[in-house]
Amino acid sequence: MERITTRFGFSSTASDVTEGIDFTGKRVVITGGASGIGIETARAFARIGADVTLAVRNPDAAAPVADELRESSGNGNIHLGRVDLADLSSVAGFAAQWSGPLHVLVNNAGIMALPDLQRTVEGWELQFATNHLGHFALAQALHGALASAGNARIVSLSSSGHLFSPVLFDDPQFNFVPYDPFVAYGQSKTASTLFAVGVTARWAKEGITSNAVMPGAIATNLQRHTGGLRTPVERQKTPQQGAATTLYVATSPDLEGVGGRYFEDVNEARVVDRRGPDYTGVAPYALDAANAQRLWNLSTELLAQKSA
Repeated sequence: MERITTRFGFSSTASDVTEGIDFTGKRVVITGGASGIGIETARAFARIGADVTLAVRNPDAAAPVADELRESSGNGNIHLGRVDLADLSSVAGFAAQWSGPLHVLVNNAGIMALPDLQRTVEGWELQFATNHLGHFALAQALHGALASAGNARIVSLSSSGHLFSPVLFDDPQFNFVPYDPFVAYGQSKTASTLFAVGVTARWAKEGITSNAVMPGAIATNLQRHTGGLRTPVERQKTPQQGAATTLYVATSPDLEGVGGRYFEDVNEARVVDRRGPDYTGVAPYALDAANAQRLWNLSTELLAQKSA
């Protein structure tokens, strides 16, 4: 496949990449849409006319954010829904209340580098559960809504952190492997990319495609366990710049029917054979079709055990 390149780059903003795009009548769900780059992602969608739902853990706390977004964008179609990605009953409850088509699902919410091993009630490592399994369950539950849109996209937020680890298929929950915060985070973000590969392989025939994005280094609450953002200043982005790659992947007509790829700085990333000092590019294990199949099977099995 030819690598996709664009006229945009590192400094491009969400407004830049959506110039001339009209999303009136299209419906968008953004997990974690009331914090961090999720806010700017929601604002950008609202400004191009989308009907936006912020899927958040605490809708009451997010209400002022939704109010501000309505005012700043001039779009009153901004809604709140409750989703705790580490609680599968919450995920199911959100999907059960959804009706009608869904044109874009942005798997934006996430947690990073928890200093100590934490588990869900199922015994799943919390970063893998939140960053991947919760989003996997949400997409599965909303599959019918996505298919009914006729041409839907799922944007899966990955990270350069995926370069720290492939998915540890034999021990993803760190039952044997000693827990390391960045290995666990890296595994979860590799999973986010493989999910995009898996979605496209299975659902493209239904008009559903997915790509993974690396938003960039943006100072948000995501780094609360790492002492703040430590990326060199010249590699840091504003939230508006951080939302750009997501908005491009979600809205650009150039990506019609295109999926299973990893984008950074609003361009498809180069595949790299090692982790470099600038942490750019995508590891081959994160795009591997066999790994995507294995992860899909593992995720399906884990969710089935939960529902059994």
